[in-house]
Amino acid sequence: MHIDIKAKIIKPVRQTYTHVAKRIGEGKQASRYQEAVYDLQATENFHYRPTWQPDKELYDATRTELVMSDWYKFLDPRQFYYGNYVITRAKQQDSTENNFKFVEKRSLLATIPEDAKKKIQDFIIPLRHYEWGGNMNNYQICAMGYGTALTSAASFYAADHLGNAQYITRIGLVLSENDTASIDNAKDDWLNKPIWQELRNLVEDSFVIEDWFELFVLQNFVMDGLVYPLFFQKFEEQMNAKGATAYTMLTEFTVDWFAESSRWVNKQIAVATSESEANKILVSKWFTKWLERAEKALEPLAIASIENGSEAWQEVKNSLISRAQKNGIS
Repeated sequence: MHIDIKAKIIKPVRQTYTHVAKRIGEGKQASRYQEAVYDLQATENFHYRPTWQPDKELYDATRTELVMSDWYKFLDPRQFYYGNYVITRAKQQDSTENNFKFVEKRSLLATIPEDAKKKIQDFIIPLRHYEWGGNMNNYQICAMGYGTALTSAASFYAADHLGNAQYITRIGLVLSENDTASIDNAKDDWLNKPIWQELRNLVEDSFVIEDWFELFVLQNFVMDGLVYPLFFQKFEEQMNAKGATAYTMLTEFTVDWFAESSRWVNKQIAVATSESEANKILVSKWFTKWLERAEKALEPLAIASIENGSEAWQEVKNSLISRAQKNGIS
């Protein structure tokens, strides 16, 4: 008996979903990212208006003053959808876990001078509460925003803030040999220490901003664009000089995350400002308004935590202004 085995290629009738094909062209193979974000925003057949905002639909593009011809211009240059986002973060978490294990196993934190440890306790550990604010604000952007391309990425960004808060908490516990008093002290500093109150006030004021894209500008562009370079670049340079290089191994995820996520934030600002002159004026107004508030909150912290803090602050501020100009803010 003879058996002849042949391969048969079955050509698919369609390469992707109809709504995706309308965007990329018929017969073209769509990426998983395109299928995960394009036109998934609910737009019709709503059964009721929200009782807390009866002038709006449940999902409404007018919850921001920003006006876009297509809300799916807000694409993520990283092309994150749930699957590859989780895989990427899992790999980064494995690397960070190895760093923590290495530092703890070799007792490297014992070599950090006491004055450096105190600086970390005083100026890094309270930031776990700032990270919680970033988590809250980005879930607000996800809830009130329009267009899955932006809102899905905002939900990932919110989860990343929670991850940063957990790593900062863990750093506090490692430095204090698992004494939870260090976490309680950081909370007390955030709530009561005068030098933190302007930043705390700014974070709390951000919770009541109604325009979700204004909130995006404040949280993701202005505050994050100042806090991370200040505390996880300038501050760490000083820690290295003081012999606390082991500490910088524990913040590797946060540093890498900011560099990566800034690409997404920059793209959203650039898309908004390039859409129209009205959008450019609006975003520029928001940027100027909140930069003034952020300067009032963060400059004293820079001066108190970093040698030559005024100079470091000006470098960080000027870097953000340059970044804003490159992305269309005047």
